[in-house]
Amino acid sequence: MFMERYQEIERSIIKKFRKDIWRRFVKAVQEYNLIQENDVIMVCISGGKDSFLLAKCMEELKRHSKISFTLHYVVMNPGYTEEHQKQILENAKLLHLPITMFESDIFEVSLKLSPKRPCYMCARMRRGCLYNKAKELGCNKIALGHHFDDVIETTLLSMFYGAEIKTMLPKLPSKNFEGMELIRPLYLVKEDAIRSWVKANQLQFLNCACKFTEENASLLDENLSKRQEMKQLIQTMKKVNPHVDDNVFKAMDNVNIDCVLGIKEKGGYVSFQERTQEEQEECVSE
Repeated sequence: MFMERYQEIERSIIKKFRKDIWRRFVKAVQEYNLIQENDVIMVCISGGKDSFLLAKCMEELKRHSKISFTLHYVVMNPGYTEEHQKQILENAKLLHLPITMFESDIFEVSLKLSPKRPCYMCARMRRGCLYNKAKELGCNKIALGHHFDDVIETTLLSMFYGAEIKTMLPKLPSKNFEGMELIRPLYLVKEDAIRSWVKANQLQFLNCACKFTEENASLLDENLSKRQEMKQLIQTMKKVNPHVDDNVFKAMDNVNIDCVLGIKEKGGYVSFQERTQEEQEECVSE
């Protein structure tokens, strides 16, 4: 039976990449309870490989799911060049995705507000714009294309440069938009699998579409270079232990509170000494 190219690409997700992409995607949705009946979800497409794969996985899930939910495929244009806009639109057409693109001036504004750290400011402003658009569309959830490797890198960045242990969560309620939740359905999908899917289907997506960092590499935010540093560190460590990334991920689901010096919870901090004192007092009272 003859299939259109977009159908072949869809089929590759649930056939050739069933183990490494589809099953991991479905597992994350189920394990973290990311989608419920009657959800209205805005799927954010940046133009990169991760967000386009997310869109196709969400589309496939809706097609086969027993529960009913609505999807809006949205591209925010923060100031892309005409070339980048064209590539996004062509990929959406190729993948048969009914996207909606809306305009903003985030690239320009973020550079004016923070000439030395435009990427950090851009990320913050983009999140706010996306929440506003989701509210306008009547959505209660926003789906982003962060994957397994993003989770690991965030964990290590927090430890090495933030001096705390925390990670990127699979879902997060909004603090400023009541009833709105951010979800990450690719949470368990590894970046290598996404790259293999792209290569197998001979696809081409945007990497960084920021025209300012393209024109001046010195504008690249320190946080982005640190993330690249984490990528390289993980690859180096995997030469010794191929499962190091899985172990870091599992560690965040296996925290032994009895063996840490202090913990933060609900805005408060409890030190090792305070916890030890509380335990001693409990023993005496018993």
